[in-house]
Amino acid sequence: MADKKNDVEQVDGPAAETLETEVEVTEAPATAPDEAASADETAAELEELRDRYLRLAADFDNFRKRTARDQVEVRARVQGELLAGLLDSLDDLARVAHPNHEQADVRDVLNGVGLVERKLLRQLESVGLERLGEVDGPFDPNLHEAVVTVAAEKPEDDHTIAAVLQCGYRFHGQLLRPARVQVRIWTGDDEA
Repeated sequence: MADKKNDVEQVDGPAAETLETEVEVTEAPATAPDEAASADETAAELEELRDRYLRLAADFDNFRKRTARDQVEVRARVQGELLAGLLDSLDDLARVAHPNHEQADVRDVLNGVGLVERKLLRQLESVGLERLGEVDGPFDPNLHEAVVTVAAEKPEDDHTIAAVLQCGYRFHGQLLRPARVQVRIWTGDDEA
């Protein structure tokens, strides 16, 4: 091969151009297999990346499904725990609702209803329920619904709650139902 190179260098004129062309032609097919190998490597790499992408997409889809299933299970478990805590109050309410008529006294039944209400409210408050609507408290339109207004006797009583018609409830900061209240409004009339 070194001899051919020397031969090319020694030849001058049109013969040298022909020889160089032949050398180029012989080198050109040598690069074609390199390009084919490079294309095969690129295709293999592309196929590997495609396979990794599909696996990652499948893993993410499985993760999404598993997370949704776990959320449903957690929600069901929490609801079950809440209901289990309410069963005692339900039993107490059944005893009050179905008293022995021969021994039942109206005051005892009313006291029993009050006890059941307090017990039930305590159980609900223990899981995050908050009761809204306090007489003489300030009126907040974000928490209360003014159903009726009455005249306030003093300017200090302006926009305060005179009576709670229906309690409102908030659960972990989320308003479930506004309290329906009677609101005092100061009109500025002095009767003195």
